[in-house]
Amino acid sequence: MGVPNGQHAAQHREDDQDPTVGALSRRFAQIRTELAVPGEFPPDVIEEAKNAAAQPLPQLPDLTSLPFWTLDPPGSMDLDQAMHLARDNEGYHVRYAIADVPYFVAPQSKFDAAVRERGQTIYLPDGRIPLHPKVISEAAASLLPDVTRPAYVWDLLLDGDAHVTRVSVARALLRSRARRDYETVQAEFDAGRADDQVRILHEIGTKRAALEVARGGASLPMPEQEIVEEAPGRYRLELRPPRPSEDWNAQISLMTGMAAADLMLAGGVGILRTMPAPDPAAVARFRRQAAALGVPWAQPQPYGDFLRSLDRSKPKHLALIHEATSLFRGAGYTPFDGALPDLRTHAAVAAPYAHVTAPLRRLVDRFGLAVCAALSSGEPVPGWAREALSTLPKLMSASDRRASAVERACTDAVEAAVLSSHVGEEFSGSVVDQTSKNRPIVQILVPAVLALANGEAKPGDDVRVRVAAVDVETSRIDLDIIARQA
Repeated sequence: MGVPNGQHAAQHREDDQDPTVGALSRRFAQIRTELAVPGEFPPDVIEEAKNAAAQPLPQLPDLTSLPFWTLDPPGSMDLDQAMHLARDNEGYHVRYAIADVPYFVAPQSKFDAAVRERGQTIYLPDGRIPLHPKVISEAAASLLPDVTRPAYVWDLLLDGDAHVTRVSVARALLRSRARRDYETVQAEFDAGRADDQVRILHEIGTKRAALEVARGGASLPMPEQEIVEEAPGRYRLELRPPRPSEDWNAQISLMTGMAAADLMLAGGVGILRTMPAPDPAAVARFRRQAAALGVPWAQPQPYGDFLRSLDRSKPKHLALIHEATSLFRGAGYTPFDGALPDLRTHAAVAAPYAHVTAPLRRLVDRFGLAVCAALSSGEPVPGWAREALSTLPKLMSASDRRASAVERACTDAVEAAVLSSHVGEEFSGSVVDQTSKNRPIVQILVPAVLALANGEAKPGDDVRVRVAAVDVETSRIDLDIIARQA
């Protein structure tokens, strides 16, 4: 992915002053090559995208009088979702609009083929590789404020406990009134200055989270390792728990995905996001690991409730969170047309679930939206969507692998860059896991670095480590354990 010439110049000036900046830039370029990260779109694809963006708005029902709004990270331009929330007697009326990407991507076009090959947006510290050309993802299809856009609008009625009592989805025109970000919304809520839309979002999000607990849902409270760019080519690492406003917003998306899955299953056609329940032997092993670390787990308590009780600031709990990844395996996409699949649920959601809320950033959502809109209206599912269902699992699996590998490789590189000026220094950390050869994996909290270490220690131990050597160009970090405390 290219960067403006001015940014290249700024990076070159930084390179002259700090060799780490240049080494990290070269490492990112190497990662792109090694992992076959797509580059710029071909000219003919860009031309098709520009033509699609220039077409007139479709003739659709007009919802532009409703004050929709978006909630995303600061600076986001690829806005997939907008919402309008209202109270409805004792319950709620949720309108959740999703970018109408199918309108802009002609089936079987070169544009369509290029998007299918990519699968999803890939994020790197020095730029992102978009699923669609920016003329679509950050302009024509994005639900930006103060412009009229086509969208798939989910219309959901909820009772007082936030159970969904009625759902439909149809295309319409809308006009977002505000682009808001998590940090600002959270600050306003905490200060008691939130408007009614945010207060309703908080109510629904909190009640939906309670329903998730009640149905046996489970989420992995893994600390989020965030890469923050302080200046061109310079980064810092933080461990940041999600803000409550992010969780409230995620519950709206999750609710919509569950409604989509129900529509698909009732209509006998679609594609689900599935994950099998953890193997009983894996859960039993995880219980033994908790006991070995001295973390109480009452026998009747489900593993999801136990995970929610863990404190990421405690070394032994943090080690268990890392071990719990073994319970969240086997996620995939399950298409069906006619006979319903044997596996219909996502174990972490504890319900059927489908991806339909991020079509600008994830390929499969475009097809799920088209299927759901047809089923909701009683119309035939478009042939282009139906025919693609069986091909999507392979495309999404390949793109998931590439995106995960890029994320891990880039994080390793930034970790090396952050520690490169600290060779010989000591840091406190926790052993959160170990390799098959019993080599400790240490989480340093400040800076937020996760790396292999040399020495004897076991998961749950507090340790002091010394940075022995760092090579940014290969992402290599050598940590030595110099003291441990069980």
